[in-house]
Amino acid sequence: MSASPTSTSTSTSTATGPATNAGSPRRSAGADPGGRFERLRSNPWLTLISVALGVVMVGLDGTVVSIANPFIARDLGASLESLQWVTNAYLLALAVLLVVGGKLGDRFGRKKVFLTGIVGFAAASLLVGLSGTIGEVIVWRALQGVFGALLMPNTLALLRSVFPAEKLNSAIGIWGASSAISIAAGPIIGGLLVENVSWESVFYLNVPVGVIALGVGLAVVRESKDERPGQRFDPLGLVLLSGGLFALVFGVVKAQTWGWSSPSTFGFLAGAVVLLALFALAESRVAQPLLPLSLFRNRSIALGSALVMVNFFAMFGVLFFVTLYLQNVHGYSAVGAGVRLLPLTVVFMIGSPVGASLTTRFGPRVPIGIGLFFTSAALFGLTLLDTDSSYLHLWPSLLALGVGVSFVAVASAEAIVGNAPIELSGVAGGLQSTAMQLGGAIGTSVLGSVLTSRISGVLVDKLVGAGAPERTATQLTGAAETISQGVVPPTPPGTSARVGEALATGSHAAFMSGLHVALLVGAVVTLLGACAAPLIRSSGRPTEGGAFAAG
Repeated sequence: MSASPTSTSTSTSTATGPATNAGSPRRSAGADPGGRFERLRSNPWLTLISVALGVVMVGLDGTVVSIANPFIARDLGASLESLQWVTNAYLLALAVLLVVGGKLGDRFGRKKVFLTGIVGFAAASLLVGLSGTIGEVIVWRALQGVFGALLMPNTLALLRSVFPAEKLNSAIGIWGASSAISIAAGPIIGGLLVENVSWESVFYLNVPVGVIALGVGLAVVRESKDERPGQRFDPLGLVLLSGGLFALVFGVVKAQTWGWSSPSTFGFLAGAVVLLALFALAESRVAQPLLPLSLFRNRSIALGSALVMVNFFAMFGVLFFVTLYLQNVHGYSAVGAGVRLLPLTVVFMIGSPVGASLTTRFGPRVPIGIGLFFTSAALFGLTLLDTDSSYLHLWPSLLALGVGVSFVAVASAEAIVGNAPIELSGVAGGLQSTAMQLGGAIGTSVLGSVLTSRISGVLVDKLVGAGAPERTATQLTGAAETISQGVVPPTPPGTSARVGEALATGSHAAFMSGLHVALLVGAVVTLLGACAAPLIRSSGRPTEGGAFAAG
């Protein structure tokens, strides 16, 4: 169903409160004669607690895995490529199925699908910890992604279904803050666990969190779904969308290994274009599409999706490479690097409610514009870093990045989920989450390719400039991929200590040169996004009778 001015539904929200649907007091009070659970389920803030627990579980997992990876590699004898798939398998499954997870929630019940995601995510986490081979770890990580795709898009949809319009942005601000808390705590908790217990313990952590989230969810969350009669699923749309997104994400992720001009990369990206074009054609011809394309006729939804991609394009790219800078150039431990990223994550936590207040007062265009401007300024600031820069040169940019990312993450929910009809809020939540994941995957891969390309172009000059003989420098021209991680490549046999020091200095200088160019690209992209933000409108407020005004 489209977000058109004539869109109506028995489950469409009103201006003064949440939707009346299968889980509302008027239709389900008889199921609880004592009224105890009904009173709990009539309090939207308790639903927010349940949703926040689910978000924390996924957020913790996303950050502790990067800390656990070196320990997994050592314990299970994993190759670098296998270790990359510990992350990529999860990313692929999540990105491909987010819209599907939102649609399942709209169709069969958002509470059911959300709690299924909670249970499955916790169980898959347990299985990762019990794995005895790297292949098992990868399989169960992919399963985590599947259940994460059921969980995440329905968090926003559940909030939309229970909070009145004037309180929704505040709830979304707390939703964003809970994610920031888990992101901030993840590296520290994960580092302590892997160093003092085991790498398996970082995955076992999700089990008690999942049990608590399930118990709270069963007690306090009210069911909601699309109540329109005659609803059907769209299997063709599911196959085409999932296939297209898989080809896109897989092609982007592997482009760093294969090269952007390789036939394999081109084949996957071309296949993605074909499948997504066929998806658009198929969706325009079915009565009840998986993802109604009419949503994108709403300028705010289309532009909000694009700008949240831009936001996370910058954030994931920066986090990935700044973490490498801290660990491999400055030599900090994983925990030490996580602590030094706290200005970003703590400000993300504080900035989410502030961004929500700005969204309530001014609509999404103002916080999205401000947020992308702050993100761009942060990236420009990071281009001033050098190999010997003190932490005083880093933390102001991390603060600005925290403000920028938090504002955009919260306000984009208003632009995307708030502008969609409530019966499609699960799909809209999936769309926002998909945009985040695609932005992160593309940002890491594209900026990584920019960094590696720049290193290849300046490596010999940087090595010679640091005092290495030109012949020795030339021998390291194939080490750009290693240096792109901030790591000094192995020195040729017989290299003197003086030349070895020059090679280390030159390698780090080449890394910093590549990092600066990658950051500059991200800064320009986010600045262009900030210029487009004024085109976004506030969500259409429902008119009398339940019709939405298109934004």
